Amino acid sequence: MSQPRSPLHWHIGLVGYGEVGRILAEDLRQLGVRVSAYDRKLDEPASAEPLRCHAANLGVALAPSPLALAADADCLISAVTADQTVAVAEACATALSHGAFFLDLNSASPAAKQAAAALIDGAGAGGRYVEGAVMTSVPPYRSKVPLLLGGESAAALCPLLGELGFAARVASAQLGVASATKMCRSVMIKGLEAMVIESLSTARHYGVEDAVLASLYETFPGIDWEQQAAYFFQRVIEHGRRRSEEVREVANTVADAGLTPWSASGTAARQAWMADLADAGVFGSKHAPDFARSPDWRTEADRLLASLTQKD
Repeated sequence: MSQPRSPLHWHIGLVGYGEVGRILAEDLRQLGVRVSAYDRKLDEPASAEPLRCHAANLGVALAPSPLALAADADCLISAVTADQTVAVAEACATALSHGAFFLDLNSASPAAKQAAAALIDGAGAGGRYVEGAVMTSVPPYRSKVPLLLGGESAAALCPLLGELGFAARVASAQLGVASATKMCRSVMIKGLEAMVIESLSTARHYGVEDAVLASLYETFPGIDWEQQAAYFFQRVIEHGRRRSEEVREVANTVADAGLTPWSASGTAARQAWMADLADAGVFGSKHAPDFARSPDWRTEADRLLASLTQKD
């Protein structure tokens, strides 16, 4: 398939129709871009209906498989959990049309991105792999979230993404640079999420949270710790599973550098632990509109602590 002159006339395929995939679909459809999607949750009756309703309301076609999605896309965007990065590339590699882009937005290690690129670029179908590293949380920025690109085809894709409203820039033609930047950042950001939850929940148990927060404000006066704590609790409760998988990739990145990933491994464990609590209904039903939406982190910390008391 030859690339249309304007990306506004592209057919974009989304592998992954979770939070990120749905946001991108909404913004692209507002521009009139043709969008299709696949998500493995579509194969599960309990999780398929909300995705089907969202897609129907937007005019997003749903594909039966990643292979079918790739066969008719000018640009395929992979936005799945980190552990599926290479599997998605493998599933789509031979079906991509000649000249089609494969934009890998997954939060994976440089090694995983390089393995995915080898599958796409080595399949002989003519697909063009581009590494993408999303550098902060997507919801506040939506499709304009800061995005680093990498790989030999990054320079070709970057201005086209700009026409679609993305805030992308090329980090390097060398694969792994963009993802290494994100992974090293995540050691700090995902680690800070885990530390805030651990610190403030423990402080709440001992009744010293006000003193701890006062000390944090004094040390880091530029951060609204109340607001930041509420945001961290919300995001980890809602997306702890995805975050824990990302931080396992972070730990792999650290280990590949020759360091023992003590901090990253601990962060992954804490994020997964929060995901387990959320799945068990500790923070309310995930189908309720107020799930993990408390403006006060104390509400969620109290739920967390109460669940531990019930286990004793």
